[in-house]
Amino acid sequence: MAQWTSAVGAAQLARLLNSQQERPAGPGTRRPPAYRALADGIRLLVLEGRVPVAARLPAERELALSVSVSRTTVAAAYEALRSEGFLESRRGAGSWTAVPAGNPLPARGLEPLPPDALGSMIDLGTASLPAPEPWLTRAVQGALEELPPYAHTHGDYPAGLPALRTTLAERYTARGIPTMPEQIMVTTGAMGAIDAICHLFAGRGERIAVESPSYANILQLMREAGARLVPVAMAEGLTGWDTDRWRQVLRDAAPRLAYVVADFHNPTGALADEDQRRRLVDAARSAGTVLVVDETMSELHLDDGLELPRPVCGFDPAGSTVITVGSASKAFWAGMRIGWVRAAPEVIRSLVVARAYADLGTPVLEQLAVNWLLSTGGWEQAVDVRRGQARENRDALVAAVRRELPSWEFEVPHGGLTLWVRTGGLSGSRVAEAGERVGVRVPSGPRFGVDGAFEGYVRLPFTVGGAVADEAAARLAAAARLVETGVNGATETPRTFVA
Repeated sequence: MAQWTSAVGAAQLARLLNSQQERPAGPGTRRPPAYRALADGIRLLVLEGRVPVAARLPAERELALSVSVSRTTVAAAYEALRSEGFLESRRGAGSWTAVPAGNPLPARGLEPLPPDALGSMIDLGTASLPAPEPWLTRAVQGALEELPPYAHTHGDYPAGLPALRTTLAERYTARGIPTMPEQIMVTTGAMGAIDAICHLFAGRGERIAVESPSYANILQLMREAGARLVPVAMAEGLTGWDTDRWRQVLRDAAPRLAYVVADFHNPTGALADEDQRRRLVDAARSAGTVLVVDETMSELHLDDGLELPRPVCGFDPAGSTVITVGSASKAFWAGMRIGWVRAAPEVIRSLVVARAYADLGTPVLEQLAVNWLLSTGGWEQAVDVRRGQARENRDALVAAVRRELPSWEFEVPHGGLTLWVRTGGLSGSRVAEAGERVGVRVPSGPRFGVDGAFEGYVRLPFTVGGAVADEAAARLAAAARLVETGVNGATETPRTFVA
């Protein structure tokens, strides 16, 4: 029986290898042999997650033709990968990718590190901050006081607690978008909301237009749902959305859905202006595309005097074209897994019906906690503290990276939680891999693209500040030096660092 579960073609593998943008060797730097460079490239693709584990690789002759090397070179590269545990083979079944026992996957996902790894590893993988206290404790205490009447019910509220739906509707109305509770569904985080939307609107094989780059976890969610992702390039820096390009893609590709983060975009930090928002909605309406707008970063504006545009749904108040997703996870705390959807009442009804086959509903106690925050003023106080934390961390990280890595390029966003950094011609995947060895965990650019894009970038979240930010930048500089000198497999022992 074959041991592989998927396959990658020779042309596809060659395209992925070419996207790695190897930095030119400097004076005195020895290039690795061709077989070694090929083996390293495939190994990085596996560690990056762009070639899955247990994927059958092309035959030696096919790959040799696609990457313009000899078959002997490919055979030597495959043998090197086998000896390192990244490839397994069997006569008659071919060769397939593997990962050695105990080997970490440094840039594969954005899941947080386990607590026992935090002593020696600085985690820049997730864009999340600790809970703002005392508001978390107060919210849970307030929720417990409100719980007894609900404890006498079945506890299943597929659309969400009526009290929270009403509170969320009132908040949209206060922002200038009249909203009824019937236009709100409470979900288990923003991921739960977008998962439900994708399953309702975009079945397997349907097209979904996405920003390029975009939020890695959402891209992976859509891939696993069987969607065909259609990337639409973001403009350079913080200028954001090329609406003429969006209109053309929506017209030509006719995607069922489009997903955008218009407020402090993840990962670039860009903020769409009112004209861009209006034109995005008009383009989606003309193409018959449902526009899913992720507002999870919308309250994290960090600079004084910043004029915030109207919400995207303000250009489609009835919710016939725009579906808005919000969440407590970024603005308040990632452990508070409460999200919501705002859409037309008939869309909400369809989502609620479809949800019956997924999770039935969202935990009651957490909904009560969020409702307590939103209805007592605790939310505004907690988010204000969160903004202060993110602002201090952003400024510390920016200063540290500019000092330690002056060739790395970025623009400082006015809000959000992420810095999108061009790594001075280095491979982002190689920086991420080397970072694991020197004690800093960072996701590389291709996690945020479609089919190998953004190899020359990494994403740095504003999750550390002060001396920890200084140390993180120093470790990134050490990782960059390993990449620049072509060191493979070398290890610098990371120092245990206590904040």
